[in-house]
Amino acid sequence: MQIKVSLEKLVETGAHFGHQTKRWNPKMAPYLYGEKEGVYIFDLIKTKGCLEEALEFMEKSVKEGKVILFVGTKKQVKDKVKEVALATNSFFVNERWLGGILTNFSQMKKTIQKLTDLKRDFNSGVYENRTKKEKLLIEREIQRLDRFFGGLVGMNNIPDILFIIDIKREATAVKEAQSVGVKTVAIVDSNCNPSLVNYPIPMNDDASKALEYVLDLFKEAIERGKAGTGKKKDK
Repeated sequence: MQIKVSLEKLVETGAHFGHQTKRWNPKMAPYLYGEKEGVYIFDLIKTKGCLEEALEFMEKSVKEGKVILFVGTKKQVKDKVKEVALATNSFFVNERWLGGILTNFSQMKKTIQKLTDLKRDFNSGVYENRTKKEKLLIEREIQRLDRFFGGLVGMNNIPDILFIIDIKREATAVKEAQSVGVKTVAIVDSNCNPSLVNYPIPMNDDASKALEYVLDLFKEAIERGKAGTGKKKDK
């Protein structure tokens, strides 16, 4: 049974509001209903269709054992991105996309391993005999690495799918995904080019409630996919 997408909920959370008409990408025209007071309005019937297609793809992919990486660094959604990724044992980037995560993964993997080793050694008392200043510096390095790479710990290969919020902001992630052949599911606003991603979801990429609603739907899709494999939810 397909996951139910509520048109009422999309309206209620403000998913239908695009950017100002002067800030738009003509390639988004098929997904727009019209304009109101200088702002584009999305055709939510089409949004619903795109969303359902993307949810179906996500559920099927997870059933096949595909690995998901969530990318969302906007202030209004970064905490929710982390919450959903952790709940589904997926990976995430919610601070800043650092160039090379996909295209130079071998180097990134070394940094992720460094974070893992530092955490392990710090917690097991390896640095117990260091000076207070040295321990503080090590702790700060752990915090710095954890901020940028904590959501990637355990990711041994590049992911199969990127779920991206705001492809204009995360343009580097989109380009890297294209370069290495990683599939993309993304929320695209009226100022974006939907042809850059495999599964565009045309809607407001600034409305926190709308983004939370969509993320919860993808959480459900991933959980259903995992249940369909009969596997436990671990990385």
